[in-house]
Amino acid sequence: MEYTELLLRLILAVVAGGLIGLEREVVHKPAGIRTHMLVCLGSALFVLVTIETLPNEAARIIAGIATGIGFLGAGTIFRSKSEVHGLTTAASIWAVSGVGIAIGLGYYLMTVIAVVLVLIVLQLNKSDFFKKL
Repeated sequence: MEYTELLLRLILAVVAGGLIGLEREVVHKPAGIRTHMLVCLGSALFVLVTIETLPNEAARIIAGIATGIGFLGAGTIFRSKSEVHGLTTAASIWAVSGVGIAIGLGYYLMTVIAVVLVLIVLQLNKSDFFKKL
């Protein structure tokens, strides 16, 4: 793979993670823009390194990313009396790692669609429709 393509994917990972992280930052959630950028970048980097060095091991590395990110996301979840906080942020961290994987594999259209869908989902609790239910 050419260096320009590698650079493009890494920059796209930072931008995509940043867009999702910015939403979390604006609503003052525990994991914000830097966390989401780093998770997306790290996921893309793991995939890129694997594709370049051990292409037959990509599925195993992706499974490891999904598992490892689960532990990171668990650190954002906490319980306060009878309420649980941080589940959506944990899910956004997990989703952004999937975005990073898609970027690392070169699925640009899938990346754009996923980022837009994640941002839409993160806005659902703020919509009047759900407040009326």
